[in-house]
Amino acid sequence: MARTKAQELTTEEKLKLLFDLQQIHIKIAEIETLRGELPMEVKDLEDELEGLNKRIAILEDEMGQLDDAISKNENAKEDANAMIEKYGKQQMDVKNNREYDALTKEIELQNLNIQLADKKINDATAAKEGKQAYLDESNEFLAQRQGDLEAKKDELEKIMADTAKEEETLQNKVTKQSGKIEDRLLNAYNRVRTTFRNGLAVVSIEREACGGCFAKIPPQRQLEIRQRKRIITCEHCGRIVVDFEVDGK
Repeated sequence: MARTKAQELTTEEKLKLLFDLQQIHIKIAEIETLRGELPMEVKDLEDELEGLNKRIAILEDEMGQLDDAISKNENAKEDANAMIEKYGKQQMDVKNNREYDALTKEIELQNLNIQLADKKINDATAAKEGKQAYLDESNEFLAQRQGDLEAKKDELEKIMADTAKEEETLQNKVTKQSGKIEDRLLNAYNRVRTTFRNGLAVVSIEREACGGCFAKIPPQRQLEIRQRKRIITCEHCGRIVVDFEVDGK
């Protein structure tokens, strides 16, 4: 039944329905403009925080590995010192120079192990200090960006709360208005609307030009548009051009 009615409309009535639908979409776009870049900024901050948390987790894991390395080399030093003490006592009971020299070499080897462990401990400690500084900086930056995110979220939620009812009303109007327009025209309207960033598919004549791309419209074509006997699109941008004013007249 609704489809038959839509098909029985005059061209002027169809143009008026499309024009009114465009005006509703313009109002919705104005609400979206109030939100501005906030939704994108919130998403970007959430992604950034996710990256920061991963970076901090990696740093903490690396510092844990450095702690393990330091502990391992500290234990190696203790073992080496224990061996030195053991070999030193054994030297007191040797029976010949060969046994004494062998124990002396073992002691020298353990001293080298201690020196190597000390180097590894120093290297790991220096690396840990550098990572700790980077970790502190990352945590500070994380807290700052977390604060930025909360502020952006609060701002976005406030705007959405303030405009939710109006936006819902407008979306209901879109549904109701769309139901009055035949599918072929509605599909064409939506296709053109999604082509342009400003979402304009139906525009008025402005200063003898297309209200979408501002290309000049020849006088004869302007006359045809004003007669409202057929749907006319801009030769340059493809938008539907009408002679209705914003107040609907």
